[in-house]
Amino acid sequence: MAWALKLPLSDEVIESGLVQDFDASLSGIGQELGAGAYSMSDVLALPIFKQEESNLPPDTENKILPFQYVLCAATSPAVKLHDETLTYLNQGQSYEIRMLDNRKMGELPEITGKMVKSIIRVVFHDRRLQYTEHQQLEGWRWNRPGDRILDLDIPMSVGIVDPRANPTQLNTVEFLWDPSKRTSVFIQVHCISTEFTMRKHGGEKGVPFRIQIDTFKDNESGDYTEHLHSASCQVKVFKPKGADRKQKTDREKMEKRAPQEKEKYQPSYETTILTECSPWPEATYVNNSPSPGFNSTHNSFTVSEGNGSPSHQPEPAAQIADLSSHLLRRDSESQQNLLPTATPQEAQQWLHRNRFSPYCRLFNNFSGADLLKLTREDVIQICGPADGIRLFNALKGRVVRPRLTVYVCQESQQVREQQQKHENGDGSSSTFFVYHAIYLEELTAAELTEKIAQLFSISPRQISQIFKQGPTGIHVLVSDEMIQNFQDEICFVLDTMKAETNDGYHIILK
Repeated sequence: MAWALKLPLSDEVIESGLVQDFDASLSGIGQELGAGAYSMSDVLALPIFKQEESNLPPDTENKILPFQYVLCAATSPAVKLHDETLTYLNQGQSYEIRMLDNRKMGELPEITGKMVKSIIRVVFHDRRLQYTEHQQLEGWRWNRPGDRILDLDIPMSVGIVDPRANPTQLNTVEFLWDPSKRTSVFIQVHCISTEFTMRKHGGEKGVPFRIQIDTFKDNESGDYTEHLHSASCQVKVFKPKGADRKQKTDREKMEKRAPQEKEKYQPSYETTILTECSPWPEATYVNNSPSPGFNSTHNSFTVSEGNGSPSHQPEPAAQIADLSSHLLRRDSESQQNLLPTATPQEAQQWLHRNRFSPYCRLFNNFSGADLLKLTREDVIQICGPADGIRLFNALKGRVVRPRLTVYVCQESQQVREQQQKHENGDGSSSTFFVYHAIYLEELTAAELTEKIAQLFSISPRQISQIFKQGPTGIHVLVSDEMIQNFQDEICFVLDTMKAETNDGYHIILK
């Protein structure tokens, strides 16, 4: 308002000044901006953009990439050039991930000749679902109790040591491996992409997942907490055979496109290479102290390099001593049936003893009577088919029926009792003989020898051969095939004969 204090100006002067200012403001319209008008690097240097870039992995040229992971599944051909690859997987199918040592000469010498630890997890690709991952996984757990999102196919895997699957982390598995040896791990994803989508009109579209591998080396205390490398890839999981149909549909769609359109899309590769990414932020996965029931309910396996069969690792000496001191007590407790009068605390202990620890949380407030009231269908729906049938049989205290039952009686005892009857003047034929039951599972001659030796409290080595009396009194050597053709609940009278070559005896089944 300072201009109001000056002398008044004429209208012509004011008008001419406004015109000049307006012309000057229009002087830049239509002209190209010069190189010095603005700099994009200055814009990207603003704090807001620096904060976004801080979450990205460092430049690959300046960072050592010690490992490479290859998922043996084809990528989709319907992905544009500059987009991330997408791989389709079938639910429950085993897929190989090759763990490759990608170090240059002299890089990371501290892990040479040592094991490294890798953690594989299935996570959400969508950031919105990542924020609610815990709620999503808990909902999946309740809908499919007893199932896991991610599993290791241990018999097919090669070179992995001490694989673990924590029952509280359904989407995570971990193992040790030696980078200098051939290592391939086979994984199975049991959830499908449509299980985490919201229902909409016109169907639903499955959400993509990420398969991420984080690898760590051990520190001075022996804990695998020092991060080495992380990589991931984008996948979608379909019902069995669904991934094959989706791959075929994408390929047919691409074949119908014009050549100019095809150039905008990536070709389909036979394998999927996991690209480097930031390590998974959850610190709980890096912690080596497993949750309660982890070691107690899961055995550790070692898979040799050339053989895919698992073998138990030796137990620590302290653990063996502890098991030996409590073996009889634990065996007797585990055989006890659950009583209707059991309290919820006693029911939880019974579930632990009978290897149902993963379901203790589901049955947290169930008493013995509550559990025993469950029908077979109820238990299968809660625990799944495998563990559901096992739990139902355990609740009902069902004993496994033997494959073959044989009844035997000693001939000397039978003859002695007959003679006593005749001496007493009782000539009736209603003689009472005591037979013993022998239950066979393997249906072999060695098993029958052992069971007869146990029955009469002798060593199996004292029984040289077992014969069956055949037609005209011949002695037929009992073989595995003969036992497999015995009728169930067959009866025999046992007779003994001194062996000629040693101090043992031959058993004759009459």
